[in-house]
Amino acid sequence: MTAVVADASVLFKCFFRQEPLAEHAIELLQRNAAGELRVVVPDLFWPEFGNILWKAVRLGRCSHESAVASISEMRTQELATLASYELIHDAFAIATRFQRSMYDSVYVALAVSLRTHLVTADERLANALAPHLPVKWLGTS
Repeated sequence: MTAVVADASVLFKCFFRQEPLAEHAIELLQRNAAGELRVVVPDLFWPEFGNILWKAVRLGRCSHESAVASISEMRTQELATLASYELIHDAFAIATRFQRSMYDSVYVALAVSLRTHLVTADERLANALAPHLPVKWLGTS
């Protein structure tokens, strides 16, 4: 089965369907549920996903109840979650070489370690790293 690393910028779109590219994100989760694709995330994903929802509540983009339901729903998706601890050296090398955050670099390091690619909705990240590392923008995957 093919695996892909997806970051929080992609998977939160499944719950904000008015977001650009939401249909692509939903398709990833559907393929994961059908066993056609294995979506993998680092353990960092979970607090990052929660933070995105917290901000959405704070900004009035969704209700507290809706955010809690989104967290519960995401937990049922059976995302393969791997520890970021083992990735820290590689992530730091990526962050310093390409001037990217450690958070983004953990996702990239995970994709490299699994010999797959990172799918991100962060077009700037994809444009900066795709020529050098296995990073794809959600709009092209």
